[in-house]
Amino acid sequence: MTSAATAVRAALPRLLTTLAPYQAAVVRIGVAGTWGAYLLREWPHRRVLYGDRSPWSAELNDRLLADTHAFTALSWSDGRWWFEAVYLLALLSAVAVAAGWRTRASTVLFALTVLSLQNRNVFLGDGGDNLVHLMAIYLVFTRCGRVWSLDARRRARRPGRDPSEWGEPRAVADALAAMLHNCAMLVIAVQVVLVYAAAGWYKVQGTRWQDGTAVFYPLKLGYFTPWPELSGLLGGSLLVTFALTYGTVIMQVGFPFSLAARRLKNVLLAVMVCEHLAIAVLLGLPFFSLAMVSADAVFLPTAFLLAVRERLAGRWAALRAGRRTSGAADGTGADGAAGVDAGAGTAVDAGAGGEPVGGRGD
Repeated sequence: MTSAATAVRAALPRLLTTLAPYQAAVVRIGVAGTWGAYLLREWPHRRVLYGDRSPWSAELNDRLLADTHAFTALSWSDGRWWFEAVYLLALLSAVAVAAGWRTRASTVLFALTVLSLQNRNVFLGDGGDNLVHLMAIYLVFTRCGRVWSLDARRRARRPGRDPSEWGEPRAVADALAAMLHNCAMLVIAVQVVLVYAAAGWYKVQGTRWQDGTAVFYPLKLGYFTPWPELSGLLGGSLLVTFALTYGTVIMQVGFPFSLAARRLKNVLLAVMVCEHLAIAVLLGLPFFSLAMVSADAVFLPTAFLLAVRERLAGRWAALRAGRRTSGAADGTGADGAAGVDAGAGTAVDAGAGGEPVGGRGD
């Protein structure tokens, strides 16, 4: 009992610190960007999908909501302009969340608009919408705007009081918010694991997956073949079909167990990201794939994310230096503008670098 209590006391400071801020930021950007891109693509068809022209009428949906008790703001009115306002608000909230602007409020609005549209017509979607649905709710409880956001940039430019100067109520509230964030990130990770585990074990029970031919059939369906020649080339090879079928099952079943081995987890994660990108191209399911990749980002190593940040920052600095050189040569006075940009970039980096990072590269 004494050793257990000692371990709890030793772990408590870490639990009260915001962990995995970079992973939360990538999930935020990916999920909001995916949903926003979907709304933009369906803008010409929005009234048919979710509005007053939908075959799934408001009356039919109200009957369904009476049984499921699901939330949708579109049930408050079936008028066109109310729908247009909700759709536009959903698009704007997706942009705000992706940019990290006022994330405490924008994530709540984002979740409400996602639920409102998806629960207006539950018969739409390709599976990725379910994941966006869940992630939108989970993001409300995270501190996903701590880095790589407009919020982080604003805090770096106008820093508040030092945490050591906070009163006890504020310090306790901050610690509870950090713990809530950590729990939400754990829930996101568990959700992703459950998605892969359930998909993998259900596939194991299917005869087409057992005989290694399951991948062949969607490659021959017109709805899932945006590139018929490429699909025909892959589907025409028995060896490729067999390898893709068994490889998919092995990766999905094995991913939960790979979490115990960091290097194996990273390898499987990279392979699964490539698999989802291939699904986006071969089967014409870009938003499903983007949603899955965004959720997978919760397992990205912190060291990898920091390396990407440093590389992008280096390229941005080189671009600014090139502009400054060309401006000086042309005599346009670009030095002043470059100095302003450099100050902004420093502010962003300072806001990101001040965040604690959970784990040793996990």
